[in-house]
Amino acid sequence: MIPAATIRATDFGKDFLWGVTIAAAQNEGAYTAGGRGPSVWDQFSQRKGKIKDGSRPSVACDFYHRYKDDLLLVKALGFTVFRFSISWSRILPDGTGKINLEGVAYYHRVIDECIKLGLVPFITLYHWDLPYALEKEGGWYTHKVLRWFSRFVTVCATEYGDKVKNWIILNEPMAFTSLGYMLGVHAPGKRGLEYFLPAVHHAAMAQAEGGRIIRSLVQAATIGTAFSCSEIVPASQHPKDVAAANRMDILLNRLFIEPSLGMGYPNDPFPLMEKLYLHNKAWKYTDQLRFDFDFIGLQNYFPVTVKYNAVIPIIQAVEVKAATRKVPYTAMGWEVNADSFYRMVKRFAAYENVKQVIVTENGAFYKDKLVNGRIDDVQRTAYFEQYLTALLRAKKEGVKVNGYFAWTLMDNFEWSEGYHARFGLVHVDFDTQLRTVKQSGHRFREFLSR
Repeated sequence: MIPAATIRATDFGKDFLWGVTIAAAQNEGAYTAGGRGPSVWDQFSQRKGKIKDGSRPSVACDFYHRYKDDLLLVKALGFTVFRFSISWSRILPDGTGKINLEGVAYYHRVIDECIKLGLVPFITLYHWDLPYALEKEGGWYTHKVLRWFSRFVTVCATEYGDKVKNWIILNEPMAFTSLGYMLGVHAPGKRGLEYFLPAVHHAAMAQAEGGRIIRSLVQAATIGTAFSCSEIVPASQHPKDVAAANRMDILLNRLFIEPSLGMGYPNDPFPLMEKLYLHNKAWKYTDQLRFDFDFIGLQNYFPVTVKYNAVIPIIQAVEVKAATRKVPYTAMGWEVNADSFYRMVKRFAAYENVKQVIVTENGAFYKDKLVNGRIDDVQRTAYFEQYLTALLRAKKEGVKVNGYFAWTLMDNFEWSEGYHARFGLVHVDFDTQLRTVKQSGHRFREFLSR
């Protein structure tokens, strides 16, 4: 493997995309400004005990008001791509119906500022912040969401398609359907298969339909969608552990990409897949689930080691935490394993109909310490160097990977973790909104200038 200290951005090729990512619900704040309606995260964060530090995304990083300065930071750090999401309820406060012109104008200003600075805007259409008005009508659980989402995508494509050519339809559909509609630990907080299975099917259909709408309305568009993924490793070679790992792999890695490629849902002998087919009569929808994406966004942070556990319903698998296995891990408890990242990039790129892969998120939370105005986040810096080295290894072996977007520009509202889980290249003092570039940010600037 190439030593991390010797790699340069130019080793990846002159057309390789270097970006940084944020999300509207995590960064914008200004939750009632400019006619914006509430999202599911505004409502969910008000429920006692749902956010670990008791916080809300009402102000977050105040990107809504500070976007010009924050985009200057993106430019100063050396990135050429800025990936951000559009708040659905800022464009359509009720989720559908009347367009909020103030919200539309705001994103025009953000896009124009990107272009002015020479940053390529990548728009994510859905990054988990469903309008609360739509959740009250059933959210991703109801088939009506397909009509609602199509309306939202059409408005965005019509408004911004002349300026923005790079689009990501959904961000991590497995994450928002499982955490929000099965386990209840993310917004909207629903629990159970009766919510999860329809949400999966509707998200998979919306993903393809969103792609078709962008293709029809935006000339010369480059269209992708972003999947979370984790290498699933059995705790032993015992047949029960291996089978448990396979069940987990279907859910975390195959459930959304395979139907998008025209392969249909995984049809392995697994009770959950049988329930999905029976609940949705999903075999009828294979063509509607497919879309010819120009790229697949890959979002990988850690591998998962699992063992068989008969007590867990249906999946009968449980994670073996990294801390118990004496392997390196982040402050989130996520295993640090760049070789696993390398294998997952290779695996997803190997699907026959995947044209190219862009790593649309990758990063780490460590407990930073601000000392005399300086943050030497050595562990995060080492993490990025290890993972970029692994990515270069894959690229040199011919893997069709064409970009890397770091998660994230600055510390933000990290969903149910609140504000204590800091992934940023830039430290944010949430009392004063002061930004301080961390050593990992300075390291990226040096790396991208070489």
